[in-house]
Amino acid sequence: MVADVRTERTPEGLYEIGRRPPFATYISEAWRRRGFAVRLAANRLVAGLLPNRLGVLWIVLKPLSMAIIYGTIFHFVISGPARPANFVPFLIVGVFVFEFFTGCFGGGARSVTGNSKLVQSLGFPRILLPVSVVAEQAMRIVPVMILLGILLLILGEPLTLSWALMIPLLVVMAVFNLGAAMVVARLSVHARDVQQFIPVVNRVLFYASGIFFNVDGALANYPVALTVAHLVPTYEFISVARDVLLDSYTAPVLAWAAAPVWAVAAIVFGTVFFWRAEARYGLGD
Repeated sequence: MVADVRTERTPEGLYEIGRRPPFATYISEAWRRRGFAVRLAANRLVAGLLPNRLGVLWIVLKPLSMAIIYGTIFHFVISGPARPANFVPFLIVGVFVFEFFTGCFGGGARSVTGNSKLVQSLGFPRILLPVSVVAEQAMRIVPVMILLGILLLILGEPLTLSWALMIPLLVVMAVFNLGAAMVVARLSVHARDVQQFIPVVNRVLFYASGIFFNVDGALANYPVALTVAHLVPTYEFISVARDVLLDSYTAPVLAWAAAPVWAVAAIVFGTVFFWRAEARYGLGD
């Protein structure tokens, strides 16, 4: 374990590489430099879109194409109690909201290792790297949510005041995503193999979250499995989003209560877990 070495800051506010400042100082410095994370997120977003001919359209085309593919396939596969009412709106809400998590989770795993030159050159708070990933995904989710609203209106969902609850819901989900991103960011520094498991974890969560089927109907005869499914964090957020946006869906009370609990637990654990390895991040492999 790396020792907690206290060190003086330079006049520019940077820390010597290989040192871990006290937790309160670390968080304060990260907050003071939050603009760096936002600029890094914006630059990475633009750089990732410019080489593509369709540019910004890819932000919405990716989740939309996934919804079309899964909708076409599972429209003919899912039946009985596992098939939700209003299958298409149910599916696209699940796909679009889940895309927010996968972007943060996968990007978070690469946030430190993918910026090795920057990390080894300057002693800024490395927590800003997973923060920038979540900030980038938050920028991406805005046009995605606008498209989602348009699609739901086209599909006949009524526009209600409850739709406004998507804003605080996405904020709470962003907090959870950041906690998860920090955890996998540190684990990836210790073992790059972690990044190979991210797609596997995402796929498991995709099915466990009931993206294209009704969890309550599918697991009605398996109470233990149903309880476990109701405690999957991504299921909670997707379920609440469906409750907010869809007139035909009501989320379990547990989902409304558990979503903010997951967010608080993830951000507290993730922040401390990431900070404790701060001295490790600039040392290279």
